[in-house]
Amino acid sequence: MISRSYTNLLDLASGNFPVMGREPRRRLPRVMTVPGNVSEFDDDQAYSVSSDNPSSVSSDRMIIVANRLPLKAERRNGSWSFTWDQDALYLQLKDGLPEDMEVLYVGSLSVDVESYEQDDVAQILLDKFKCVPTFLPPDLQSKFYDGFCKRQLWPLFHYMLPFTADHGTRFDRSLWEAYVATNKLFFQKVIEVINPDDDYVWIHDYHLMVLPTFLRRRFNRIRMGFFLHSPFPSSEIYRSLPVREEILKALLNSDLIGFHTFDYARHFLTCCSRMLGLEYQSKRGYIGLEYYGRTVGIKIMPVGINMGRIQSVMRYSEEEGKVMELRKRYEGKTVLLGIDDMDIFKGINLKLLAMEQMLNQHSNWRGRAVLVQIVNPARGKGIDIDEIRGEIEGSCKRINESFGKPGYQPIVYIDTPVSVNEIIAYYHIAECVVVTAVRDGMNLTPYEYIVCRQGLLGSESDFNGPKKSMLVASEFIGCSPSLSGAIRVNPWNVEATGEALNEALSMRDPEKQLRHEKHFRYVSTHDVAFWSRSFLQDLERICVDHFKKRCWGMGISFGFRVVALDPNFRKLSIPCIVSDYKRAKSRAILLDYDGTLMPQNSINKAPSQEVLKFLNELCEDKKNSIFIVSGRGRESLGNWFSPCENIGIAAEHGYFLKWPGNKEWETCGQSCDFGWMQIVEPVMKQYTEATDGSSIEIKDSALVWQYRDADSGFGSLQAKEMLEHLESVLANEPVAVKSGHYIVEVKPQGVSKGSVAEKIFSSMDDKGKPVDFVLCIGDDRSDEDMFEAIGNAMSKRLLCDNALVFACTVGQKPSKAKYYLDDTMEVTSMLESLAEASEASNFSMRELDEAL
Repeated sequence: MISRSYTNLLDLASGNFPVMGREPRRRLPRVMTVPGNVSEFDDDQAYSVSSDNPSSVSSDRMIIVANRLPLKAERRNGSWSFTWDQDALYLQLKDGLPEDMEVLYVGSLSVDVESYEQDDVAQILLDKFKCVPTFLPPDLQSKFYDGFCKRQLWPLFHYMLPFTADHGTRFDRSLWEAYVATNKLFFQKVIEVINPDDDYVWIHDYHLMVLPTFLRRRFNRIRMGFFLHSPFPSSEIYRSLPVREEILKALLNSDLIGFHTFDYARHFLTCCSRMLGLEYQSKRGYIGLEYYGRTVGIKIMPVGINMGRIQSVMRYSEEEGKVMELRKRYEGKTVLLGIDDMDIFKGINLKLLAMEQMLNQHSNWRGRAVLVQIVNPARGKGIDIDEIRGEIEGSCKRINESFGKPGYQPIVYIDTPVSVNEIIAYYHIAECVVVTAVRDGMNLTPYEYIVCRQGLLGSESDFNGPKKSMLVASEFIGCSPSLSGAIRVNPWNVEATGEALNEALSMRDPEKQLRHEKHFRYVSTHDVAFWSRSFLQDLERICVDHFKKRCWGMGISFGFRVVALDPNFRKLSIPCIVSDYKRAKSRAILLDYDGTLMPQNSINKAPSQEVLKFLNELCEDKKNSIFIVSGRGRESLGNWFSPCENIGIAAEHGYFLKWPGNKEWETCGQSCDFGWMQIVEPVMKQYTEATDGSSIEIKDSALVWQYRDADSGFGSLQAKEMLEHLESVLANEPVAVKSGHYIVEVKPQGVSKGSVAEKIFSSMDDKGKPVDFVLCIGDDRSDEDMFEAIGNAMSKRLLCDNALVFACTVGQKPSKAKYYLDDTMEVTSMLESLAEASEASNFSMRELDEAL
């Protein structure tokens, strides 16, 4: 049975619940985190922070979740035989994890297992390999992998848009539903074995990008990382995906998100900025995104190879005599090598055209240079595979007919399965490896080639002379930035790539040796163990504060997120504050306006009659001093609150202050000289003209440049440039230049909501009315100054020793305030309750006076 809460999540994500085939039989989890079966989890537990039951595992474990388990499966005599796939990355990464860390795998098998065998197979894999298989119904598997993954995400992440039906699949919501349903099945397998208090979860690649939302919804404090092994496209490409925000928000439910290169990470961060309004920060070398009080880390680290595995295969290949066999076959020839999957993005035909170009332009290589192109089978039902294969075979035939002769073919095309041992032997004899992919997430072929050219450590083979290797690598592959000695090419420029091939073959041996040494130093030290160890260390660092904050699950569908807040942060109880309000003798109530008394998205910004009524009733209570503290100008605030004669107003963040019962405004700033505005306004106008969607707001005491309606990326760059520009030209002026949410503001020094709060408390103390009750409500960054000032006022003895302080922000978000109310409606409701309490008190006083 599927938990109701997750059924609802999937329903909301897709519109209906996809048919998922046979319902899996109930099975007890190997590690229990709550009493009972997994199917007994109810909706309330879906929002729990973590299990309240003691952990049954004493040490940390790593649960690795990937589309495929690192296993090989074979059916022999009617029974299944399973062995580790020694070449699988997910198996090799264990080398970088602590020796005492238990590793579990969750994923699917590369073979179909009949339904009646699935329980037995699952038990065998769990007992012998610590693997938890996810069995997908054939129809769901087809829609998930061959459909959404390979025909929508894979092309899009490799910069291919479906402009026509012949070039890529248009978005199909049924395929998206299958993708979500499959991620849900993986989630159900994870929760069978997870102990959320002790386990780490490491999710891999684009097949499982929405899995973090399912896991975070169940376990708010789960320690979870995600690594994307494919490219992440630029925002202009990614924004065309109809479910773009759902995927971004799902990924942000991870604690750490990893990418191979800075380019991929930069594209992801730009998408978060443009589509979700999130900005990243870099602190001490680490990049992080603040997301509802949680810091989501961004990890940039290209994966490496398993040196031990390569050395082992090299030794076996040497013993088999494969290297000597190939050397004899290509004796007198200079071998260039290409090893690629049959895929539209590998640029195999571009490589062949570059070889043809080199032979045309440099006749000295005719009869000598041979390109051995090994093509691995396609990994799935990708786009245009048959067309690409036909194009490649046609180019091979044409080039061999043009330049071939008896005993020599310039292109050796191998599209049959080649053993790992034979590939290693080809690496040994190749003078240069050529990678011309037009887009590739990483591509480890160059790394493997470099290690093979170094030779076996301690071997007595004839390859013990000076080590050398050459690489011609596309600038569009993930390993390119780490191979600074490679000849980088734009594979679309066939002429330049042909010249690069000639340069690689013609280069003097000492130069080849230097490049090889540089590459080998990097590859040998940045292996797969280094990569996984580095990822785990960052995941541990980013999760260290998990249990120091209170967490709430919020939102539905893929809008779900966890809000992490200070343990003392709690909702303001109206009955409690009313009780304390009644006992107080001298009250100060400070209220922000926009976002506190008035919703931010309201078109009519004037206060409602209801709000004015409650404020008037509060002002009539002689124990109260009520102030509106806003960034708005004094003219608009004065007009709006003119019906409230006894209300105080602090306009423009406190630069202008009007005391209760007084119609005159006083200036609180240090200087009345606004000559600096003549410097600032031309600068802001210059940036406004250059930044479409920006504007200038001119206040009596400040100038504000706003870029909320501008392109977020360009606006942010312009704001940073303007900030530096203004700080430079205003260095000797008595002003402060600050950047805020889509604004750059210049205002007199010493002006803030915090300073006006202290002024109010000090004035009341001087009048013999020391404050014993403070209520301060605000919603944005400028109000944090007030919350901080209230804390300082206690230490400065501006308030009574036993003063009751209620600093309250609007909305659940990280704040210096200790309380929150959900929205402006709750603020109004609280003011109404306080007004009723004041009215009742005033009525009692009047009755007492009459009786006397």
